Parts: sequence; structure tokens; C-alpha cells
Amino acid sequence: MAGSKQTTLAKRAEISGRGVHSNQPVTLVFHPAPAHHGIQFLRKNLADGRERLIASRHDSVTASELCTIIGDVESGSVSTIEHLMAALYASGIDNLLVEIDGPEVPIMDGSSAPFIAVFDRVGLVRQDAPRRFVKVLKPVRVEHGEKFSELLPFARGFRMTVEIEFKTALIGRQKKTLDITPASFRDELQHARTFGFMKDVDMLRKAGFALGASLDNTVAIDGDSIVNTDGLRYRDEFIRHKMLDAVGDLSLAGYPILGHFRSFYGGHRMNVSVLHALFADRTAFEIVEERVGSSAMGETRPRVAALAFSADRL
Repeated sequence: MAGSKQTTLAKRAEISGRGVHSNQPVTLVFHPAPAHHGIQFLRKNLADGRERLIASRHDSVTASELCTIIGDVESGSVSTIEHLMAALYASGIDNLLVEIDGPEVPIMDGSSAPFIAVFDRVGLVRQDAPRRFVKVLKPVRVEHGEKFSELLPFARGFRMTVEIEFKTALIGRQKKTLDITPASFRDELQHARTFGFMKDVDMLRKAGFALGASLDNTVAIDGDSIVNTDGLRYRDEFIRHKMLDAVGDLSLAGYPILGHFRSFYGGHRMNVSVLHALFADRTAFEIVEERVGSSAMGETRPRVAALAFSADRL
């Protein structure tokens, strides 16, 4: 994160599209927000004209199977937030009010790039408040069968090691390690698209999912082949998209993470679960204010001693 100050957008911006699961049209309006506001969604167009404010935090997550959902169906929810949340991280945005008039963040092209382009066009302003980070102090791990996700102490910023395995020669077993910074995310992850298998389409649509999925927003896999005529954006686009998703999910910590995230075949549920495990143990983390070099998250040093735990923020 460039500099040690919190940031927000310089002015209002918006973007429109359709949800990949609901296929409903939706418009997002991004409003600048004050320091310490965090990222919050204002869900509009609910029954009886109601609105609901939902914090983008791990304890707001109510489902995380095919996507990450905050809030609940009865009182109002927002689904498929992960690509947008990753874009906010990559843009270094700490405080924002996201007004949304439908139940699902638009899928756009299946990556974070369209959101980043909007934020770049508007620009940011720095605020008179230091940026805060979640510093991992000891290992925490969650497991489900052979799957696992864990957070480990790491002295040089935010590192991510993700491994996936699929029973198709097109993907097979892939593993990638990357020191995650806004610059590295933009260079290596932002354009990686969501992907799915043609064999699952009918089942998903009968269950009410993937109604808005198309070759314009999803890499479609049929056996060992890519259906999309334009092919892949990266040779290893699949693992890169899984890392993009993990950046978005882990941003639900409420602050950028200083630590090493590792996962094998994790997915949204495991990403969110490891945050629950971290915050369930108050000896496993501390909230710090860090002075961070503009070139890389690896050049971090404590600026202020650990802050006291705040129940309303964590």
C-alpha cells in the first residue's frame, strides 16, 4: 500500500452490469467515505423500499459456496463481492460506501480489471488518518478433508501461496506464490477471469446459479479444452483467478493483512473460515499502524505499537 495514510475515492463513480448467478441488472455507485469508515455496502431496492447498510467484514458473511455473500436474504444481502473487494485492495482504497440497487455485484468480464479501471479514472485522496493492518502473530489453520487454508506470520508484508488441483489435463495441479501488493496484483492477477465446467452448467442453472454466465465473463472448460475462442489471458489463468478470489475474501479482515496465506484447494468458504479462526484467538493477531514503502509491501516497519483490541471493529 503506497504511503501510510488511509484513502478514499476523489469523487463519486459508478458501474453497471449483470450478476453472474442472478442475471439481474445492477448498478453500483461508489461514494467517497470518511476515515475509519471502511468498505460498506448500502443495499437498496429491498422490499417495501427498505435499505440496509452491510459492513464488508468476515462476520457479515452468510454464505460462501460458489461466491461470497454478506448480509442475509430476509433483511438484505449482497453476493459475489470478491472481485470488487480484490479491486479495492489493488487500488489501495480503505474507505468507501458502495451503493447497490440489486442483490449481486455485476460480474463484468469475470475479473477485477473493470472495477480497477473505474477507480483509476476517478483517482484517490489521502485522508488524515494512518492506515491500519492486521498483523498475524502465530499460525492459524482450518482444514476440511484434504483441503486447508492457513495464515502464518510473515515479516515482509502479505505473501500468498495457493495450490489447486482439478481432474482435467487443462488445469491439473497448479501452485503459485506471490508477494501481494497493489502493483503485483495489477501486474499478475487483475485480468484473471472466473472459470467453470460445461458439464456443471445444467445442474447449476436448475439450482438458480450461473444464470448470467457466458463466454463474455467466464472461461468455459469442456473436458480438456477451452470453449472461449479467444483462449486464456494467462497460461495459468486458473490459479491466478483463485488468488484473485482469495485477495478479495481476505480483505474481509477489515484491514490489509501482514502475514503469509497458504491454501490447498481452498475456495471462498476456506478463505473466510481462516479469518474466523484468526479473530477467534486474540493472541494470534494485533492491529498495527504501519509505515509502508511505496514500492512494495515488503518494506514495512511498525509506526505505532499495537492498538488495543476494539470489539466494534473486529
